[in-house]
Amino acid sequence: MIPVTVMVTGRGTVSTRIKGHYGPKRPSRFSDALRPIVFWNITYQCNLKCIHCYINAMLNKRPDEMSTEEARRLAEEMVEIGIPLVVVTGGEPLVREDFWEIMEPMANKRRPKLSLSTNGTLITRDVAEKLASYGFVYVGISIDSIKPEWHDKFRGVPGAFEATVKGIKNSIDAGLDVGIRTTITRYNVKEVPEILRWAHDMGIKRVSLYLLDTVGRGTWIKDWLPTHEQLKWLADTLIDEARKYADSLEILIVRGQFLGIYIADKLAKSNEEFADYIKMLDAQGNCGRKSISIYPEGTVKPCQFIDWVTLGNVREKSLREILTPDNPALKPFLEAEKYLRGPRCGSCPFRRICGGGSRGRALAMTGDPWGDDPLCFLDIENIVKRRGIDPRAVL
Repeated sequence: MIPVTVMVTGRGTVSTRIKGHYGPKRPSRFSDALRPIVFWNITYQCNLKCIHCYINAMLNKRPDEMSTEEARRLAEEMVEIGIPLVVVTGGEPLVREDFWEIMEPMANKRRPKLSLSTNGTLITRDVAEKLASYGFVYVGISIDSIKPEWHDKFRGVPGAFEATVKGIKNSIDAGLDVGIRTTITRYNVKEVPEILRWAHDMGIKRVSLYLLDTVGRGTWIKDWLPTHEQLKWLADTLIDEARKYADSLEILIVRGQFLGIYIADKLAKSNEEFADYIKMLDAQGNCGRKSISIYPEGTVKPCQFIDWVTLGNVREKSLREILTPDNPALKPFLEAEKYLRGPRCGSCPFRRICGGGSRGRALAMTGDPWGDDPLCFLDIENIVKRRGIDPRAVL
């Protein structure tokens, strides 16, 4: 996750309230390898039919999902471990009738802090007020275009945009910090400035721009991936947009760590300043290093975008036992820089910070999960030369 606004301005909105103040001179220590941020997919069930869904969500509940009792035990363990943040997601998490029972052990605790990742269509006034009463610090809601017909097409259900906007308004009215998540494709990337303006005018506090990842149903739309030229334009544009909305709207990029390197190089006025940005980006972590995903049937993944690797199952082992550097399945993600073998990623001095970008895109486009992310456009040789970096180094 690239905190563009914090990089550009040194200030944040939602991230500051969740993590505290951090920046190039003060990297975040909010999470670590053995106490990662947890993205908890509590159900496969969803009321929408998104064409890019990473988890292949479905209309009906799968019979192998954790029971209420199993889920509550996991919630209790995450409190005991001191997990810093749990992002509750799905599917659509609010379709579970026992949602509030599952959340109860974590409600209003110092750790973990609670965040909801949702399509927003089920957030009534009552739901929003209850989320606030349970201590949810943030609600992230999916908006892929401010053109209703495009959003509805992407989400697979007519009227989804209107229902989502109602959910956003209800959440804001309840006093919740609200952000939107936008999946970036070659077809909506140029709409980003309009989306940011719309979000600002709505009172939204954060916009997270997810580069399309080719996992789940995303493998069906590989030809929707943005181009190198579009991504470079996006990064350049976001630097200006971050300054414009600095004190009211926070901008992040997700699934494109290489864009953080590009932005750092654009911003840094000296090699020392560039090194500070690199340390800040390294502290953000990556899949399996400072963040993991837990799936509805209890399997633990390095993240929701590396679904072909299982680190363990919380029905068979405790989460604490799974989150150990001795876990052979976890080790490659704690040290991804040793496993990347694409001609670009495998020799890049930034491969630890970047993690090679998306392993899902590498797998889908090259056939090798440790190959190169096809979206990376960085001129590494030029950056290394200008910044006085040893090209053989691993930063």
